[in-house]
Amino acid sequence: MLSERPKTTTSTSGPEPQQGSGMDEMYADHKKVYPREVHGIFANLRVLGVVVLLGLFYGIAWLPWDGRQAVLFDLPARKFYIFGLTFWPQDFFFFAWLLVIAALSLFFFTALAGRLWCGYACPQTVWTEAFLWIERKIEGSRNQQIKLDKSDMTPVKFRTKALKHFVWISFSLFTGFTFVGYFTPIRELTVEAINLNLGPWESFWVFFYGFATYGNAGWLREQVCIYMCPYARFQSAMFDKDTLVISYDEGRGDPRGSRKRNVDPASAGLGDCVDCTLCVQVCPTGIDIRDGLQYQCIGCAACIDACDDVMDKMGYAKGLIRYTTENTMIGLKTPLFRPRIIMYSIVLVALSIGLVYAISQRKPLELDIIRDRNSLYRETADGMVENIYILKLINMDDKPHTYRLSTSGLEGMQLSIKPPIVEVPAGGVRSLPISVRIDPIVLKRTANTIEFTLQSVDDPALSRTETARFLGPLIR
Repeated sequence: MLSERPKTTTSTSGPEPQQGSGMDEMYADHKKVYPREVHGIFANLRVLGVVVLLGLFYGIAWLPWDGRQAVLFDLPARKFYIFGLTFWPQDFFFFAWLLVIAALSLFFFTALAGRLWCGYACPQTVWTEAFLWIERKIEGSRNQQIKLDKSDMTPVKFRTKALKHFVWISFSLFTGFTFVGYFTPIRELTVEAINLNLGPWESFWVFFYGFATYGNAGWLREQVCIYMCPYARFQSAMFDKDTLVISYDEGRGDPRGSRKRNVDPASAGLGDCVDCTLCVQVCPTGIDIRDGLQYQCIGCAACIDACDDVMDKMGYAKGLIRYTTENTMIGLKTPLFRPRIIMYSIVLVALSIGLVYAISQRKPLELDIIRDRNSLYRETADGMVENIYILKLINMDDKPHTYRLSTSGLEGMQLSIKPPIVEVPAGGVRSLPISVRIDPIVLKRTANTIEFTLQSVDDPALSRTETARFLGPLIR
């Protein structure tokens, strides 16, 4: 379904590469793509996506919540704050669950409408759009940029290029700074940065992430999508003939050719395509959608906006390039609900409901039991059998709790802690060495199962029960 025919080079500048033999025929020098600015419904949607997503990225880091940062991944303390929730490493399976949902969502939207993620929400697309906007504000339109790059180095060109890269680098460093602000409280990070007192790791990640943003969005751009992103290579496995993709209506558009507005294309033996190449000039990856759907297409729909604008000016119907399906193009009906979409929907809804329910039922209390491995058991002076344990109590709540510890499973068990009341501060971890004693007469086997129950005194609904093994002498 995806075409790999040679792409037009209309959107690039400079002389054509010399044709040679051997390796020269396999690889061509990279040509910079100068995407033309375009306006239309899909361009507005992309701008909206950029504003919303970048606004969330840069804004949430500064959002306070109950005296702390709303979203903070505190690695040294092993706490991950997401608004009113506090997660611990023990909750990692929630993250894995979320990744599964994200992957299935990608499959679902790709099967439904192609590369929506790539065209509107991918970080590479979002930051590249921001960098292109900066470039246009400083260097001008597409034609002005091409003319500037072809001209000799002059003081004006040097100042223009220097200003562009200064703004790019500043924006990239601010992006890296914001990224680190999700791991180190951003207000503290700001004070340290103003005082030139950033730690080595904070400095490294600010510059590393800033450099990655500058390189990917400023220099590599479409090369990331074409050569580095694996999604471009396996997307066709998720497409079918009923997937909405950007397509050129060859039957309506060909034969292509330029003409005046008042010329009837039918009488001139032409199709609706005026061969203006604007669809190529606006493409951020530099492809010609008229050559068929290609894996380089990121589904941004810039070519649709450009073509619709030309059709309006010529007085033709819109939709020469449009979102459609392969079946629709050949006159077949495209069902919205088909087995693949239905199955993805059912699984996604089930997983999403399950995740929300699991988080809502999550108890902010963990009890880990570690049995002393230095000795299986020991017999006390009064003839009791004793096992030693280390209990690790983790209060994952945002307020302190007092817990009552109890045991069950065997009759007459005695805990060494008196009284069995334990206080754990908010977000605290307490290790508690204890011993459990029992009369050997009660033991019916060598290995016995017992339970430790930890229950909050101030909140009886908050409790945790874990099992452990109690070892005794060999029963003869």
